[in-house]
Amino acid sequence: MRVPLSWLREYVELPAGTTGRDVQAKLISAGLEVETVEQLGAGLQGPLVVGEVLTIEELEGFKKPIRFCTVDVGKANGTGEPQEIVCGARNFAVGDKVVVILPGGVLPGDFRISARKTYGRVSHGMICSARELGMGEDHDGIVVLPPEHEAGTDAIALLELVDEVLDIAVTPDRGYCLSLRGVARETAIAYGLPLSDPALIDVPGPNPDGHPVRIDDPTGCDRFTARTVTGVNHEARSPIWLQRRLQKVGMRPISLAVDITNYVMFEVGQPLHAYDRSRLNGPITVRRAQPGEKLTTLDGAERVLDGEDLVIADDSGPIGLAGVMGGAHTEIADSGPDSGTSEIVIEAAHFAPVPIARTARRHKLASEASRRFERGTDPQATSAAAQRAVDLLVLLAGGTAEPGVTEVVLPYAPRTVAMAADHPDRVAGTTYGRETVVRRLQEIGCDVYGSDELIVTVPSWRPDLGAPNDLAEEVIRLQGYENLPSTLPRPRPGRGLTATQRLRRRVGRALAGAGYVEAPCYPFVSAADFDRLGLGADDPRRRLVLLANPLDDTEPGLRTTLLPGLLATLRRNHGRGAQDVALFETGLVFHPTDGATAPERLPVDRRPTDEEIEALKAALPEQPQHAAAVLSGARERDGWWGKGRPATWADAVEAGRTVAREAGVELIVRPAQYAPFHPGRCAAYTATAADGTQVPVGYAGELHPRVVAALGLPERTCAMEVDLDVIERVGGGRVTGPHVSTFPVATQDVALVVDAAVPAADVEAALRDGAGELLESLRLFDIFTGEQIGEGRKSLAYALRFRAPDRTLTAEDASAAREAAVAAAAARTGAVLRS
Repeated sequence: MRVPLSWLREYVELPAGTTGRDVQAKLISAGLEVETVEQLGAGLQGPLVVGEVLTIEELEGFKKPIRFCTVDVGKANGTGEPQEIVCGARNFAVGDKVVVILPGGVLPGDFRISARKTYGRVSHGMICSARELGMGEDHDGIVVLPPEHEAGTDAIALLELVDEVLDIAVTPDRGYCLSLRGVARETAIAYGLPLSDPALIDVPGPNPDGHPVRIDDPTGCDRFTARTVTGVNHEARSPIWLQRRLQKVGMRPISLAVDITNYVMFEVGQPLHAYDRSRLNGPITVRRAQPGEKLTTLDGAERVLDGEDLVIADDSGPIGLAGVMGGAHTEIADSGPDSGTSEIVIEAAHFAPVPIARTARRHKLASEASRRFERGTDPQATSAAAQRAVDLLVLLAGGTAEPGVTEVVLPYAPRTVAMAADHPDRVAGTTYGRETVVRRLQEIGCDVYGSDELIVTVPSWRPDLGAPNDLAEEVIRLQGYENLPSTLPRPRPGRGLTATQRLRRRVGRALAGAGYVEAPCYPFVSAADFDRLGLGADDPRRRLVLLANPLDDTEPGLRTTLLPGLLATLRRNHGRGAQDVALFETGLVFHPTDGATAPERLPVDRRPTDEEIEALKAALPEQPQHAAAVLSGARERDGWWGKGRPATWADAVEAGRTVAREAGVELIVRPAQYAPFHPGRCAAYTATAADGTQVPVGYAGELHPRVVAALGLPERTCAMEVDLDVIERVGGGRVTGPHVSTFPVATQDVALVVDAAVPAADVEAALRDGAGELLESLRLFDIFTGEQIGEGRKSLAYALRFRAPDRTLTAEDASAAREAAVAAAAARTGAVLRS
């Protein structure tokens, strides 16, 4: 919202010498985001005057049209003689009033004017365009003024070229500040000055003689005012002061009727719409659109309406998108000789925020009106805004206000909020006292009753005030956030990170130490992501938690796996020249919960009950913590130290083991088939729970070639994903350090021949169980296949390390443990010692 300081002074009598910077500091202290203060006319120096064009001579022989003009500037040049000026603009004629800067003047941007020879003539000054004067970006032609202004009049004062404009970023909860009325109220409170409210004007009461109006959708519109002005001079133009105020707030002047509605909208905060009464067919109706109805809006686009769209209609059909944009059929034509509009119907209505916001978003048609309606306007200001527009049409266009006043008002009850008088004190951690609380609430327009328990009637222009904390915030911000005491919370001694938090940090450090880079990703996905991953139609990962208001319509769901985001990040890095990439992420995934509904709103004035908390928790989606890693390119690079090697599925498998070791869990790895992995290069992780059952943990391996092609990834890209919550439960939350024995180790190697289909994990488990407590570690160091051991067979070579905690093992002890391990493997897997 752009707020000219000169306009603001009409409603608040600021102290003499107050600058825009002073007002900015006050408003920022009151909680408004004043981003900049624009200095209009900075560096502008006269003489800058109104001139009357006396003669125009067309100069020929140049690449572009050039005109040599004589201009009457009155006594501004000291002689009273006509001023000779060379100009290239074509949008003025003899007798027009223009803006002239004479030699010695300076335009914004330190553009100094002097007499100079150009195009074979001497130009004593310049005829100015709007952009050269800092009035806007229009550079197509010079400024042509109304004929009533005398030559020689000071144009700086006439055009209000010197001003300060505050640019305020209005947050969604402060829609009332999208008007001079709202900003003036905040300014008056900040300076402790009275407010001249532009909405406090005399308004005639409703009567049956106005233009007929019917509201068929009371939930979308609860108030509608219609006023009619006849005898409007369709050739009347907006005066300079009105045009300049609109330009300063960022609006382009169009025609008198439209300019007046825009002016009142910025002044009072109530959007208006003007209809040509001769084009209306029957009563004005507020209703929902019929699906498939069409409307050509003022921007010239034909729009197919949705059944949820709130529209303004007459007997011929829709004539406007309510609160967003009017229709072209009933628009007020531009002022001029071809315009015949002399009877104007003014609409001032109050629409519900949600339907307007959805319509504007559905049709991608944001407007200044929808911006205000979707934040909430003042329902009590409709009549005053309509009256203000009528007064301006009568004053500036010579119209006559019809006595008929239509005002359809649905039952309305003021909103009240009960609040303890010391509630702001408890929220802020300081003492304001009841007197200060009541005074501050009254300043923002509230009516306050009561002693210890206050009953606060909220003003109609503040729809954001609905709870005690909202009122406390108003007291705190007006008293000054900078005046709040600085206090630090006192945590109870002995508290630190939870076991879960420590595990996540250990996992991150372990993966980073293994060469992976953490890459947090957005948790949003779409069904197309699962198509590219090759997930089956019945895959549970396709069941998404859908967002009611997604940031991107193409990604409306929350992720059920970390892989889409990580793989997209890998692709982006590879596309930018990073050939060797290893990334990881730890984060939540989301699985929908069936059948549970959450309470609409938990109380803030008391602690929620256990039942309310449990109901809320039951409605939340399941959110397990996962860890995932992706890698491509070289795992070890070539160098003077030797030849490198590419990343393979084995590296992805090891990444999962690295994660599990941080929780003290040993993963069991078996072959598997699981999308999006290559069916022959995919491993499933399981872990042994306390009751001895095998619990699924995750998967790792090389991605399927079709997935690699669909995602545009490097060949042989590998990935891993595990459920950290499951790993933590299996590990029990405790990690113990290794026991260091002072006795020597006894090493025994064993090579076992098994069927090729037997997983190495099964053989390893059998060896561990058979070896007993003396086994310290077990490592698979070789896999061999060939004619020597037979077709369909493989040889697995293991290194077994034995150690006793209390003695030195003999050769017989180690051999006995080795033979027991081999016997167990033979019994469970059919293993045979390789000779």
